Amino acid sequence: MFTGIVEEIGKIERVSPIQGGYSIKVKSSKIIDDLSVNDSVCIDGVCLTVTKKDSSFFFADAVGATLEKTTFGNLKTDSFVNLERSLKLSDRLGGHLVQGHVNGIGNISEIKKLGENYLVKVVIPQQLEKYLIKEGSIAINGISLTIADLNTNEISISIIPHTWQNTNFNSKKVADEVNIEIDILAKYVEKLLNNENTRAVEIKLTENWLKELGY
Repeated sequence: MFTGIVEEIGKIERVSPIQGGYSIKVKSSKIIDDLSVNDSVCIDGVCLTVTKKDSSFFFADAVGATLEKTTFGNLKTDSFVNLERSLKLSDRLGGHLVQGHVNGIGNISEIKKLGENYLVKVVIPQQLEKYLIKEGSIAINGISLTIADLNTNEISISIIPHTWQNTNFNSKKVADEVNIEIDILAKYVEKLLNNENTRAVEIKLTENWLKELGY
């Protein structure tokens, strides 16, 4: 579990083919000292496991569904990635709860500087549209952000200078792909509502069935 508060911008030093996917070598100068083998780490919004490390690099494997559902299917050497260590129970929750389970890939449709801030528009996969609300939370490349505006499946995000400077948004351009994770609370609410509707239908059908039988 993560908070969506990026701790460092890492750099992809190498992407090596392995069975079923890739081994990723990531350069890190800040979080590396507190990382151990088998730790979870959020890389551009994707939760991966540290498989090996040294004083300035760590390795993680991306395979199967991770490559299909995230931008890691097209990950390139020398690209910059957002890094965050997993959340401790004693940590402050500065952003929102982020699982590192990417729900889909979005595309940046506009980047505009407005005063000191930046307005970024992202087209979201249509199947995720129902989970989005204005002023709701969303994770983009592992960054906890607030939806400033929503137009069908295109969202607008206002990014403050600190976030712009300390995440890989500052290296993005229009048409770039980004990893999208919707707020887990939205998924829980959907599940609860579906269960309630199912139970209501079951009760109604049972009552009708009993009436038809003369009870």
